[in-house]
Amino acid sequence: MRLFIMPDPHSATRFAANEIASLMTERPDPVLGLATGRTMEGVYRALCGMHREEGLDFSTTTSFNLDEYVGLSAADPCSYHHYMNALLFNHVNSRPDAIHLPAGDAPDLDAECTAYEESIRASGGIDLQLLGIGDTGHIGFNEPPSPFDSRTRCVTLNQKTRIQNAAMFGGNPDAVPTRALTMGVGTILEARQLLLLALGQSKAAIIARALEGPVGPQVSASAIRLHRQCTVILDEASASALSAETRGQALFQAN
Repeated sequence: MRLFIMPDPHSATRFAANEIASLMTERPDPVLGLATGRTMEGVYRALCGMHREEGLDFSTTTSFNLDEYVGLSAADPCSYHHYMNALLFNHVNSRPDAIHLPAGDAPDLDAECTAYEESIRASGGIDLQLLGIGDTGHIGFNEPPSPFDSRTRCVTLNQKTRIQNAAMFGGNPDAVPTRALTMGVGTILEARQLLLLALGQSKAAIIARALEGPVGPQVSASAIRLHRQCTVILDEASASALSAETRGQALFQAN
């Protein structure tokens, strides 16, 4: 695992965006796994800026998002489809047929999950999977306990997660859907590279659990420690609960 501790959120998100852009320019047909949430907003702003100002080309990139709320259509302003269009896809030259998100309003959710897994396999697999971390330690919506061999499936959201995500729903946790479709931990671990980004003091305790606590299904983010090629990018605040030993392993650490 490569660990980078940056001085602030801006430098952390820019560093993450540069990692993604480097892969996009190195591979002729890159396949990206994308994530949503407030942590990712700065990453997508940076990538849009690189496209606009430096010509970063999205036309050969295929993307698969981690998750979507059950019951929301792609047109719903609270859906992750809408989020991705507003923050990224409407501002770059991605091909519409190369953009994939689970359909939260699919009539047969099990069939949708199976088809999503098949689409990932047909693409040749994900080259780089971008990840955040939830307050319950989830990656994607893999709430505890999530087996490390789990595949794309329908899950019930933890109330803590619904509270965390309430801002997108007018601040009302009860308005947040109770279920979501998500890539499984096993699906995520099959990506050739993982890139986890966390920002802010509110993530410090769960980051310490994920990186230093037991590896197991109670904190699905701990699974990244089993991956051969994983990069973790933190700002100083989200890294503040890490031990001196772990901080000493960082390839870059803010003074």
